[in-house]
Amino acid sequence: MNLIICMGLFWVISSLHPPVAFSQDDILTVDDSAFLRHMRPAVKFPHQKHAVNKRIQACSACHHVYQNGVWVENGDSIGMECSECHYEEKQDAIMDLIRVYHLRCKGCHWEQKAGPVLCGECHRKD
Repeated sequence: MNLIICMGLFWVISSLHPPVAFSQDDILTVDDSAFLRHMRPAVKFPHQKHAVNKRIQACSACHHVYQNGVWVENGDSIGMECSECHYEEKQDAIMDLIRVYHLRCKGCHWEQKAGPVLCGECHRKD
């Protein structure tokens, strides 16, 4: 019960005073091990910025789980690479995995009318 109250307070406080800067530790590199060779640089992803500032309260919004083609409501795939589910069959091509990443990330950016959608906006040569 205390954990639920603490989490609720965190979301209330963070929505009133969202952080304006993030440390380097909050920036992840999306670099799935299935990509043996890169066509473009790996994406630097500000995880906390998405989770807190964008008020994504359910981890499963991005870290989803499906069983037998049905979305598992309280399931999440935290700690797993997308390729563990989206690139496991022999018939899958690396382009299928790339499409999955783009549908998840760019799809949300289009839907929210915010965030980068062009190749060089995410795949930066920094």
